[in-house]
Amino acid sequence: VQLQASGGGLVQAGGSLRLSCTASDRTLSNNVMGWFRQAPGKEREFVAAISWRGGTRDYTDSVKGRFTISRDNSKNALYLQMDNLKPEDTAVYYCAGGRGSFYDGRGPLSFVSWGQGTLVTVSS
Repeated sequence: VQLQASGGGLVQAGGSLRLSCTASDRTLSNNVMGWFRQAPGKEREFVAAISWRGGTRDYTDSVKGRFTISRDNSKNALYLQMDNLKPEDTAVYYCAGGRGSFYDGRGPLSFVSWGQGTLVTVSS
């Protein structure tokens, strides 16, 4: 399966962006999906994950209350609504498809399919 992320861009602090990720087929419809990000000079970090039916959502502490992950399996799509963006949110954001139906807390090890990334830049 191929994942295509989009929706990144330049936004001022306090602004919003919505990232989208489209899968090439329905392979991941029964799998957990997630978003990761990687800032310059830093390791890739977990941002959010959503279970196969959307009933369970996990977030890293720094984005709780500001970001919302969602999915639409009928469209093979994954979304990340990002509100109240901060300069420290600046990074390349990657969508990913996981091994199981729920996120198991193992970060990138839990995911096997990766999109190409979309750049989010938040200015102060």
